[in-house]
Amino acid sequence: MRVEKVKTRRGKKFLEDRAPKLIENDKTAFFVKGNKCSEVLNKMLGELYHLRKPLANRLQRNNDIHPFEDDSLLCRFSYKFDASLFVFGSSTKKRPTSLVFGRMYDHQMLDMVEMRVEKFVSSDEFKTEGVTLGVKPCIILQGHLFESNGTLQRVGNLMGIELVISLTAISEERINFRVYRAVLKKSMESSTPKVDLVEMGPNIDFKIDRLKLASDSLFKTALKKPQDVQKGPKKNVKFDAFGNKVAQVHTGRQRTDTIQTRKVKALKRSANVKRFDNETDVEMDEG
Repeated sequence: MRVEKVKTRRGKKFLEDRAPKLIENDKTAFFVKGNKCSEVLNKMLGELYHLRKPLANRLQRNNDIHPFEDDSLLCRFSYKFDASLFVFGSSTKKRPTSLVFGRMYDHQMLDMVEMRVEKFVSSDEFKTEGVTLGVKPCIILQGHLFESNGTLQRVGNLMGIELVISLTAISEERINFRVYRAVLKKSMESSTPKVDLVEMGPNIDFKIDRLKLASDSLFKTALKKPQDVQKGPKKNVKFDAFGNKVAQVHTGRQRTDTIQTRKVKALKRSANVKRFDNETDVEMDEG
């Protein structure tokens, strides 16, 4: 896509924010509807959108999009919103109540998977308090198929811990999506609080319908890191469990006698004290 030379400082800052970086921005997702979208599917898109907020954009209008035939409009939306993830919902006679989850690389289609919704339970059915806006979820992939099946490995990769999202591989085609809220309760046995998972919804049972995965070469290119990121480990620098950098800094011995301090007249050494110190030094030298 052609970009004209910017003439304002605001435009330059806008392009710099979208330019490739060694440490990329948080991934944004956009939610879009097809030509036909049932009320249930619209409700489902809304609840998934609220789980992703504030890193999400939702398009209210219906769009004539067929992702597996032509993904050009989705790529345009990716560039417009600077988003690398998308969720597309449509309902047709051949494929009723389907959601397409996908991701982009350099605003071009990388992977996408179409899942047919077999069961949906709205979060309104669960009388549970909501979670804090913008909290990062804990993603749990349950089932050995997420490790042994290559397709499900890609599907799982496509998807403060207060929010828990669980994906359970029932079979090679069926995945159960569950959302829980982590609640801390007082434990009678120890000082460590007890953690309970309370179902808060939405609950969705998916069946994989169609797939479009990136080739091995393109997938390898998308995972390639810049040279500056590939530098060897630095001494005394490590990362904790939450990804925060923790470093240890060693400083040399501080010379307090050379530090420039405030001159206070009351603390100034008198002439008698200086003469006494000089006489003491002479006696020590003679001794």
